[in-house]
Amino acid sequence: MEIQLQELIEQIKKDGAESAEAEANAIVEAAKSDAENIIADAQAQAEKILANAKTETERMTKSSEDAIRQAGRNLLISFRESIARELKTIVSENVTATYSSDALAGLIISIVESWADKPDAEDIAVILNTQDLNKLEESLLAALKEKMLKGVTLKANDNFDGGFRIAVKGGSAYYDYSSEAIVDMLSNYLSPKVTELLKEAK
Repeated sequence: MEIQLQELIEQIKKDGAESAEAEANAIVEAAKSDAENIIADAQAQAEKILANAKTETERMTKSSEDAIRQAGRNLLISFRESIARELKTIVSENVTATYSSDALAGLIISIVESWADKPDAEDIAVILNTQDLNKLEESLLAALKEKMLKGVTLKANDNFDGGFRIAVKGGSAYYDYSSEAIVDMLSNYLSPKVTELLKEAK
């Protein structure tokens, strides 16, 4: 009886040990599985964070590059406009100086002579603003008479500041040599030239 009891105790111990070992193994496996899941989740989260960071960095880089390009374009446009304004100012000052000097009378005579040579040039009128007309009328009429240019009349018109206009065929056609027209023409001619020079200066 005592031997059977001893065997029973041994069996209980053995079964308990095996059960405990199995439970321990199950706990270890569950912990291992949980750890692997945690590591996998953490890795996926880290990859997602890295992908988002990369996307955001690329977006910010592109945005910065676009902003720099736009700033460069704006600066270039502003510089060109500034050069064009300076150029127009210089041209305007020179045209005004020429038209304010005695050279204006000679210029008018020269252009009228060119017009008088045309076969269809009849009834030529030189139009000036009132101030220039009063200043130049006497010398212009004398010069026109001296050069035998008949049929040329002088008229006043204060719709422009300086320079003159040539009207032919009873005023049906105008040729504009006013300060504004000459400044615009010269500025439009010189602007592309200046742009080319700026490109060459790179």
